[in-house]
Amino acid sequence: MKPIRLPEPPGSPQSMGGLPDIFEGGVYGVIRRAVIIGNGFPASENQSIGLVRALGLSEKQTLYAICWVLLFIKEKGKYVLAVVSSINVGLASVLEADVKNIVKMAKETFEKDGPLLVVASGRDTISIASSIKRLASDNVFVVQIQHPRSHLDRFDLVITPQHDYYPLSPHAQEQVPRFLRKWITPHEPPNERVVCPHSRSTSSSRFCCTSSEATAWHDEFAPLPKPLLVVNIGGPTRYCRYSTDLAKQLTASLHNVLTSCGSVRISFSRRTPEKISNMILKELGTHPKIYIWDGEVTADSVSMLSEACSTGKPVYVIGAERCTWKFVDFHKKLRERGLVRPFTGLEDMSESWSYPPLSDTSEAASRVHKALAERGWRLRP
Repeated sequence: MKPIRLPEPPGSPQSMGGLPDIFEGGVYGVIRRAVIIGNGFPASENQSIGLVRALGLSEKQTLYAICWVLLFIKEKGKYVLAVVSSINVGLASVLEADVKNIVKMAKETFEKDGPLLVVASGRDTISIASSIKRLASDNVFVVQIQHPRSHLDRFDLVITPQHDYYPLSPHAQEQVPRFLRKWITPHEPPNERVVCPHSRSTSSSRFCCTSSEATAWHDEFAPLPKPLLVVNIGGPTRYCRYSTDLAKQLTASLHNVLTSCGSVRISFSRRTPEKISNMILKELGTHPKIYIWDGEVTADSVSMLSEACSTGKPVYVIGAERCTWKFVDFHKKLRERGLVRPFTGLEDMSESWSYPPLSDTSEAASRVHKALAERGWRLRP
């Protein structure tokens, strides 16, 4: 029997040119909420938060964390190693990333609230995210940020930086013994499930201050004499080694450019060795133009550089020549695109230069929209 189409009442969504969700694939095809699986590290979690924000779901997001703490607990007169979830040791405001509970929620609320977007970042979250996908594939859309080091078909979409595929390059193959190659991720080129932004995955999303935080920092920096030079000092890693000699080079270069600076703000990362931070404090801590914040952009950190390059402001790097492995390729691409320059100490900081800000979040969000459409789903506008 042919269905009868009734006229729409005046002022209804249909007569106004729009359709309610139920007529556009139903509530079952509209994503209104997101779950973020974090590992307790802001550097990883902020990538997921930034992507969810770009997708317009920041007001409908729930953060779950999988964080573990190793403790020595005394039992029967002996100390034994115990693994304790940090959810139980002070992070009561964050939900524990329990697969069964998340899967149950996704299934039981599907008819009422539609599909669930799951965004996870970091190696610690891989098993959680892939298990949610396996157990509730009809009810969730799972995005894994950073290469999962496992089968890509366990996720709906993988967002990973291009340099994660550096092990497949001819140069990398020359560096890695053949017997070790099968343990290096990835094993095959990216496919249609993979989004490879130009640098760090969703790099600008890592720099995801809230509006209140942005205002606070603006108020902090606004009255400072310009030009303002911000120096972020990281720490040595296996692929970017440095010691006090590079710190001495940095302090000498900073002394050279002070005449062209209005003010300098220096901060350390959690990886910065104490002997390095002490040296910087001793050499520069008393200069009237310099303020050193002992809190948490150097060549060793991809995320630091990506965040800095998302500003469109001049970015100088010291120590890049000491990096090896995929960091070499990463720095090369940034230089070729005109995003960074080496810091020599001969720069005139009053001379500025710019470039299109590095923003991978919009590209990643666009690919999420496309992948959802291919599945017949969409995000609520």
